[in-house]
This record gives sequence, C-alpha cells and structure tokens, in this order.
Amino acid sequence: MMLLIDAGNTRIKLARVSGDVWPAVDELPSRQADELPQYFAGLPEIQEVWVCNVAGEAVAQHIRAGCEARCWKPRFITARSVQCGVSNGYTQPEQLGCDRWAALLAAWHLVRGACLVVNCGTATTVDALSGQGEFIGGLILPGVELMQRSLSEAAAQLSMAQGGYQPFPQDTAAAIFSGSIQASCGAIERQYALLGDDAAPVLLSGGAAGLLRPHLKLPLRVTDNLVLQGVWLIAQETKT
Repeated sequence: MMLLIDAGNTRIKLARVSGDVWPAVDELPSRQADELPQYFAGLPEIQEVWVCNVAGEAVAQHIRAGCEARCWKPRFITARSVQCGVSNGYTQPEQLGCDRWAALLAAWHLVRGACLVVNCGTATTVDALSGQGEFIGGLILPGVELMQRSLSEAAAQLSMAQGGYQPFPQDTAAAIFSGSIQASCGAIERQYALLGDDAAPVLLSGGAAGLLRPHLKLPLRVTDNLVLQGVWLIAQETKT
C-alpha cells in the first residue's frame, strides 16, 4: 500500500492507495503537523510514501519524523524538465512549486489537451497547458481569504467581517469579499482569453473552488485532489 501526502499551507491531505483504488482522503490542518506521527501510527503496513510539500521545512521535519518512527522512507517530489508526458516551460524548471507541477501532470492525464489548471487555496494559481502537454506559464495571486485578510491587516478602517457577494456592493464587508471574488475570477478569465482556445476546459480545484465556481463563465471541470493525483502519477512512472 502507498501513502500519498499533499502538505499545503492550510491543510495536509493524506490518501492511502492500493493499486489504483483510492479510499477517502484524510485531512489535517497544517498547523497540527506535529500530530502526523500519531496519525501514521494508526495506519496499516505502508510500502511507499510520496510527498508533495509546500508548507515549509518544519512540516517536512514532522513528516520525516513520523515516517522514521515507522521505518518508512518518504520521497519528496520536485518539479522536473519533463515528467509523465508534460514538459516544463519554467525558466528554471526545478523552481516551479511541486504542488503546481503535480496538478499539471494530473490535468494532462485527465484532458490530454490544452487546459487551464486553477488551484484555489491559500494562494490561487492559474497555470496553462498547451495542446502538446507543455506548461507554458502561470500566475500566483493571493487566495480569496488571504486577499481579505491582507486588507484588514493593512488598512485600519477595513475589518475582516464576512460579507456576501454582490455585483455592486453597498457595504464594506460585501465590498471586500466581492472584490476578492472579482479579482480572482478576473485573473482566471484573462488567462483563459490569453490561452486562446475556446474548447479548452478549466480544471478547478482547491478549498475555495466553491466560492469561485458560480462566478466563472467558463467551461469548468471541478476536480478534487489534483495534487494527490499528480503525486500518484509520479509514483507510477517511477516504478516503470
């Protein structure tokens, strides 16, 4: 059995995979990464551990400590120039975030054509794949919650009070929330226009996907756990 780990800035997702059978994905807040050894202790026999970590070295150390206690050897993925049918157009391929890379690999496996890969988490990433499987570039912008929090922290007159979406907001809380939604959707829609392929789908994933979905007038495919799917693909290719 294989253990896949997607350690993000907000959440750590964990999936046990046997062959191509996926059970439910477990989640743990990243701030509780020190609980991973206890989580690992309750797992059945694991032969392989594959990790995508963008949550920093402290989280990586908790993962390693928990694995070492079980005599597991975790393998941390990094972006490459070419992998699983995708070529990496980044100026320095290894500097592309491993989460973005894994999501791109999963997207190519699902679509086999041009697409936009959008992951909505602490940050929102908007990455483009060509019809030949080339990552041609992408954006990183603050996620919806981070946009709101940055305004409340930087501007004394703006609070973090939760507002609802309004096309033309008439109170401050709604103005902040709606502005965050519109900014995120505007970036996604602009990148889609630049991609120039009306048949290309937008693969939407991440914890804030539900907030953006109603406001995007694009051919959407909401896809859970793109990063974990990409990690699984990397593990499969490494075996062959």
